[in-house]
Amino acid sequence: MTPTRMPIWTARPTRFAALPPGRARATLALLVLLLAACLLALRSPSPPPVSGDSANRAEDQADVVLYQTIVEQVRHGGDYYAVTAQALRTGDYPLRPFVTFRLPTLAAVQARLPDLGSKVLLYALAAGTAIAWWMRLVPAFGRAPPRVVALLLLSGGMLVFVQAELMWFHEVWAGLLIALSLALRRPGRWVEAVAFGLAATLVRETAALYVGVMAAAAWAEGERREATGWALAAAVLAVVVAAHAYAVAQVVRPLDPASAGWAGMLGFGFFVRTMTLSTALSLPPLWLAAPMVGLALFGWAAWAEPLAARALATFAAYAVLLGVAGRVDTFYWGLLVAGPLLVGLAFVPDGLRDLSGAAASGRRRRITVTRLVQ
Repeated sequence: MTPTRMPIWTARPTRFAALPPGRARATLALLVLLLAACLLALRSPSPPPVSGDSANRAEDQADVVLYQTIVEQVRHGGDYYAVTAQALRTGDYPLRPFVTFRLPTLAAVQARLPDLGSKVLLYALAAGTAIAWWMRLVPAFGRAPPRVVALLLLSGGMLVFVQAELMWFHEVWAGLLIALSLALRRPGRWVEAVAFGLAATLVRETAALYVGVMAAAAWAEGERREATGWALAAAVLAVVVAAHAYAVAQVVRPLDPASAGWAGMLGFGFFVRTMTLSTALSLPPLWLAAPMVGLALFGWAAWAEPLAARALATFAAYAVLLGVAGRVDTFYWGLLVAGPLLVGLAFVPDGLRDLSGAAASGRRRRITVTRLVQ
């Protein structure tokens, strides 16, 4: 018999502790392949570096300046679609297809608030998201030190989300709303999660992929009412997007430029690179940061909790989106899921120990003791 070992950090054994030896060895092989695949980020293209000079802000943060300009003009009475069309033309951005126009939700809210109000709202959303995740993570760890480490890792994933100069960026708000939605979802309690997930899609329609993942997960888990709730959220978004497309068509001219398309086909390495750019992993060199992304994904796979499975499915879905449709200049799509990613690293010590133990258990010599009664 293999004795059950006490967890190192987690409150209970990870998902890998109960794996049969054969499956554990196959999982170890997959982990090695994952870490090797993460090194593809070393060959993945990266957006041009920012100069750091405030005089070059219009070039370094062209998209941020664009969205800020739109908000300011709407605040002074401009029509959102007319203002956006003119701003896109001025900045030599494409105006077709209609998805080159952001949904007006964020601009409408920010135009009705002073800049300080938008900053306060952003910080409040970030704080609420951090608290929600802290409440989900506390039961997962048996002692205070790993809880502190998990909180630090969460902070490292949310660094970008508390930069006030990025408050005009739609992905920042949508990423926080997705993270909050995921943290709030519990078995039998999903209304709040659906509400914040819908809010994320109304800020940035690419958050619809998260809604789809959650709907599929709920259906697979037998949560039919929850799956219906996510489907209704998708239906609401579809109506909003249809109205948005119609409004865009009223301001686009026949000679306006069209987008070059989104079939970047940059691969898994590009997803890994976007995760390093969107978190504190931008600080270490890429050869070290890239495998950390793979280990974080492994940690999420190790956590024996339905929430972890949904989070991992969400990361996987956006990895496909970024790897297939992402371009170098759309690396910020990674912000939609970057917030909680690094938390997975907190589960790596127990996950590796349980997985290696399960893989080695089959090689141990088995002794059968038979008691004869005469």
